[in-house]
Amino acid sequence: MRIDQPTIERIRQSADIADVIGDYVSLKKKGANLWACCPFHGEKSPSFSVSPAKGIYKCFGCGKAGDSIRFIMDIEGLGYGEALRHLAKKYGIEIQETVLTDEQLQAQNERESLLIVLNYAKNYYQNNLFKHEEGQSIGYPYFKERGFSDKTINTFELGYSLEGWDAFTKEALKNGYSLDILAKAGLTILKENEQTANPNAQKAFDRFRNRVTFPIHNVSGKVIAFGARILKADKSQAKYLNSPETEVYHKSNVLYGIFQAKNAIRTKDVCYLVEGYTDVISLHQAGIENVVASSGTSLTVEQIRLIGRFTQNITVLYDGDTAGIKASLRGMDMILEEGLNVKLF
Repeated sequence: MRIDQPTIERIRQSADIADVIGDYVSLKKKGANLWACCPFHGEKSPSFSVSPAKGIYKCFGCGKAGDSIRFIMDIEGLGYGEALRHLAKKYGIEIQETVLTDEQLQAQNERESLLIVLNYAKNYYQNNLFKHEEGQSIGYPYFKERGFSDKTINTFELGYSLEGWDAFTKEALKNGYSLDILAKAGLTILKENEQTANPNAQKAFDRFRNRVTFPIHNVSGKVIAFGARILKADKSQAKYLNSPETEVYHKSNVLYGIFQAKNAIRTKDVCYLVEGYTDVISLHQAGIENVVASSGTSLTVEQIRLIGRFTQNITVLYDGDTAGIKASLRGMDMILEEGLNVKLF
């Protein structure tokens, strides 16, 4: 389906440039314009200008420029239609569409398909946690033992994956999702089936099984990956399992909890950096909402720059063991190199 022109115009008129960009960076007024450090390239002095009167932005460092739609396309890596849908949802605009040709339908953006199936997976795992007997008896008690309230569980959209080898994959296929997209999203693993003479035959099984799930969101709140923790004492399996790199998930660019934390980081003008998923969730529930984690990877320059969109101040709260101290010192050096202020505790 294609969005019709009157709807596009309503989106353009509603998408206030300062409001849209303010979801991603902290803007400060200077004269008639608003300024920030550019979210598209690393810089220490603000050269990214937003003109509310003209409805445009421009970075005088890297040259990026455009309107609200262009900004969403660039910052989220979306196509034109996806960016329009993103803004329509933000401003509560009902989408009016025209029918696409068969060729256009076949050419639908793969990225959008991945985001749709990842959101489906998040809902599936959440439903298991609250409504499936296995989730209620295994997954839910784990979160309650950690002291997480139902409100907190829902805020972070936590879930549970069933023990069966292909429970999720079968359900997703039954609901019309293709095996190819499930595999590209990192949700299903495909292996050649050695028990058949057909060389193209493949065996499909779930990547996440018998684990509690932690959806990983991008800055705008879309689920782009999962972390999952096993609950059984099984030394043959990794305690934590993460999604692989995909078209929508590059772990070096992502911080766990950034979607839930971004407004508090901007308001408090400081970001607390911890090590794990449950660290983020525990502090958030305790009222410290300006907290994120670099789970699944050592701290990267891209993650530091992501924090830098919202504050220039970072407080590192890693574990006090040898590994944690080493990681803290390494992180401190990287943060200082990027021109941000850092404290260690």
